[in-house]
Amino acid sequence: MSTQRGEPAITPFPSLFPEGWYFVASRRAVLKAKLIQKSWMGVNVVVWSEENGRVCVAEAVCPHLGSDLGPAAGGRICDGRLVCPFHGFEFDTTGQCVATPFAAPPRSARLRVFETRVIHGLIFAWWGIEGREPQWHLPADPDQVGWSDFAIQTLRFPGHPQETTENSVDLAHLRYVHGYDNVGGVEPVAVDGPLLKTGFDFRSSRRIAGIMTLNFDISAKARIYGLGYSFVEIHERSIGMDLRLWVLATPVDGTLIDLSLVSQVQEMRNPKRRIAGLGFLPQRMRAPLMNKFMSLQQKHDVLQDVVIWGRKHYLSQPRLCRSDGEMRAFRSYCAQFYPDPSNYRDSTPQGSPSASAIKATVGT
Repeated sequence: MSTQRGEPAITPFPSLFPEGWYFVASRRAVLKAKLIQKSWMGVNVVVWSEENGRVCVAEAVCPHLGSDLGPAAGGRICDGRLVCPFHGFEFDTTGQCVATPFAAPPRSARLRVFETRVIHGLIFAWWGIEGREPQWHLPADPDQVGWSDFAIQTLRFPGHPQETTENSVDLAHLRYVHGYDNVGGVEPVAVDGPLLKTGFDFRSSRRIAGIMTLNFDISAKARIYGLGYSFVEIHERSIGMDLRLWVLATPVDGTLIDLSLVSQVQEMRNPKRRIAGLGFLPQRMRAPLMNKFMSLQQKHDVLQDVVIWGRKHYLSQPRLCRSDGEMRAFRSYCAQFYPDPSNYRDSTPQGSPSASAIKATVGT
């Protein structure tokens, strides 16, 4: 492809599936369904759990004769084991075949499994370059005392996890796209291996049911581990509310991604503002109610971005200006998650496919 001098070049991502930890499902969803099948990082996988809580994420192909192991094909869980619908081979959560109906299980019969990590009921699996072992680990479970249950929403659209994670340093778009005020960085980008830290403040106004406007004064600190795991701690000053937000971007098939928004609010004993009767509610109801409200607002903001993400191109040499802040630092950080970091400079992904229907699902 040729370009005119001075014309930004549209180039492909170094990989559609960057290395890292990526969200698979919630433990609650797995326990409810017993066996979940989905497309994850371009692979057809199944997810299940033993009674002791050990989780397995494995490719949904039986090593015996290639049967699909998903529930639609008849795969099922029995006593914590995955049972193949074709010949009844049984696999434990290590991926090893441990029983068959008619003969001793072959030792060589093993599923392709992905290493997992569970953070307070959120299941993540490792995707390594050329299948290598985890190069780093996610942080420990955050303290849950006094915090509400999770609210989880998942949006599916054409995109790439680098695009969505880039929002953490793109403060200019907070003003232009979302209409935030007084946006400013308060913690410069700092990189320590796979961890990127940044922090910013902003103010926003939200209209509720067309009858009242709420103003929020926000301080946010983001901790990013790779391109699939962003953890944001949010403090709202005017109410005195603390909120946690996980932004989890997971490639589905090389074209679509699932962006899961997971939020929770800390118990609110003495809110500074009553906010439509908040102060009159029983204490146990305040955090869940505000979590539901804030979750809807997060989805509203992300849908504004999705319209753009689903149609944009990624430029290898973007024409940046002073207000773009830490964009170059972020792209240098991203290099480590691709097969050959030395070849990855300031490049950005190829044009996204033409936007297809955007699908939203709740409670992944």
